[in-house]
Amino acid sequence: MRPEFPKRALVTAGMPYANKGLHFGHIGGVFVPADCYARFLRNRIGKDKVLFVSGTDCYGSSIDEGYRKLKENEAYQGSVHDFVLHYHDEQSASLAAYNISLDIYEGSSLGLSKEVHEQYTEEIITRLHANGWLHLDSTAQFYDTEAQVFLNGRQVEGYCPVQGCKSQRAYADECDMGHQYRPEDLLNPKSTVTQTTPELCEVNNWYFKLPEMAEALKQHIDYLRSDDITRSVVTDTMEEFLVAPLMYVKQEHLQAYQALASKLPTHHYRATEKGKASFELEFNCLDSRDKARALLSEHGIRFRTGKALVPFRITGNASWGVSAPVIESIEGLTVWCWPESLWAPLSFTRAWLKNKGEGVESLNASARGSSKGSFEDYWCSKDATVYQFIGQDNIFFYGIAQTALWAAHNACTASTPSAFAQEGQLQQTKLVANYHLLFLDKKASSSADIKPPMADDLLEHYTAEQLRAHFIALGLGKKPVSFRPQVLDPHANKKDPDPVLKESALLTNIFNRLARSCFYEAQKNFGGLLPLADIPEKLLHDAQDTYRAYEWAMYKTELHTAFEIASEYLRRANKHWSDSIKDAGEDTQARKTTLASAFYLLRMALLLMHPIVPQGCELIFKQLNFDVSADVYFSWKFIGDGNDIFFSPADLQKGGHPLKELPPRFDFFKKHPSQW
Repeated sequence: MRPEFPKRALVTAGMPYANKGLHFGHIGGVFVPADCYARFLRNRIGKDKVLFVSGTDCYGSSIDEGYRKLKENEAYQGSVHDFVLHYHDEQSASLAAYNISLDIYEGSSLGLSKEVHEQYTEEIITRLHANGWLHLDSTAQFYDTEAQVFLNGRQVEGYCPVQGCKSQRAYADECDMGHQYRPEDLLNPKSTVTQTTPELCEVNNWYFKLPEMAEALKQHIDYLRSDDITRSVVTDTMEEFLVAPLMYVKQEHLQAYQALASKLPTHHYRATEKGKASFELEFNCLDSRDKARALLSEHGIRFRTGKALVPFRITGNASWGVSAPVIESIEGLTVWCWPESLWAPLSFTRAWLKNKGEGVESLNASARGSSKGSFEDYWCSKDATVYQFIGQDNIFFYGIAQTALWAAHNACTASTPSAFAQEGQLQQTKLVANYHLLFLDKKASSSADIKPPMADDLLEHYTAEQLRAHFIALGLGKKPVSFRPQVLDPHANKKDPDPVLKESALLTNIFNRLARSCFYEAQKNFGGLLPLADIPEKLLHDAQDTYRAYEWAMYKTELHTAFEIASEYLRRANKHWSDSIKDAGEDTQARKTTLASAFYLLRMALLLMHPIVPQGCELIFKQLNFDVSADVYFSWKFIGDGNDIFFSPADLQKGGHPLKELPPRFDFFKKHPSQW
């Protein structure tokens, strides 16, 4: 039995902020896995049935703050648009250097995508309001009294208030671990503008009624637990937010709490468990917890809050942002960067179609006629699947917030909540979440003490193919894994093998050896022809068993398993060649059969390894000199066939296909110059 793939697929790969270049986490944790899967899907279901979409997240306080600091510290003269465009172009170049095969890499504030994204944003927010899922709320926002400005997002730093979180890099309403909370809960807030303690002032903003989506989210989590693709880290993390609102109070405040308990809203008290420092207070709803928070604060009782569904902010007052539509006469607001970044890939798809001359006038409008299909074909069809490759920190936004927003957009109601869409509505996506990619056993972040190595800098020590193979082999879908490049590890023993090059030996030794041997044998003994001969049944059966196991691994997005299967096949192929050519001796017919078989083994290895290390595989394909495109050669339509399927009638008549001549000592997979 073989897995069933969608008729069409769209792959997305996160949205890096436009305030810096790409670091190793962007590449190794998200873009390389997404690219590997997009390439596999193109081979498996057809290039014209797959879109690979991403782009630069151009808005938000992190961009605003980065631009402000650059102007202040380095007297930058450009506009914020220039600032964003510079990093978008830098990111695009980095992705190209790693052979990331995006169909679409746009920017939410750039070119046609800006226009489309603004239109989309107005459409979606207006629709959410019309469907009854937005409410206007007066909430607290930090205000820097010295600078006399409201502070947004990254302009406030403190300690995360969520119980159990050790992050000391928390912002106005989220920490760098992805936890959400109310601004008034942030511990030890400081303004990044003046380093003073800001005040909290009341402002009006639109909020999405996320707590009312609890039932729909529970339904969706139940479905995801039965899904072959969704990793447990997704469902486990999502479930953490579907709990009653909690407060954690240190045991030292027990007597003060007991004196106040009767005045608090109805709640359930849980005594401090052995080995823990706090007792718990569980409330029925957020409003009750908010009232309790005010009373506890008034009496000097310190506490931390637990994860829970809180209203999801839609708008803010940042100057650099997408303008929010005027609703109920509320003007002058901009959209918070997180919600608009969730639907940015839809905007990019729409802009791409528009750029190809396919008019798309509304969210659910079809754009017919493109060989790639229409907007609806990818985002709104039950025959299609959207695979979203994300990091562990962003599961709340893509798993909780996006799921709820899509359901609300589809006119789900609070009385009959359902996350499941009808045909023609926005379909829920498949989240492919990777665990943290650590650096030298530590969590690295551009905003933390341990800085991540930049993607471009790694290419000064390793080739893109070496890094791609290593990142896939790490198995980030199973657990957090440390990236340990010897050249950047101050404690590494330089006599030990470099961990990053573990997979490289497979490429530069075994893969190169098999490919070179085939071409050199053909040139030496068969006039430069790939000979036509029957392939032994045992090799055909082994190939079939292998590609079916590989296919299942890919279906489940277990990329590291697929790589292991391909690697073992390549080793068996190389051993078969070495043993068989030795046994053939000077027997011309035996050598002919052995060579044809070796080229068959090479073809199967190419099909399996192509999504992971495409550059070297495509070099070998070009050397084969077939009169077909790479898309045709690597297509799984011909997965069970040998190279002779691509022979011309003239090739068949003369019993062989002419290959391009391979120069002496040629490497399809190269070492980095620094490694010689």
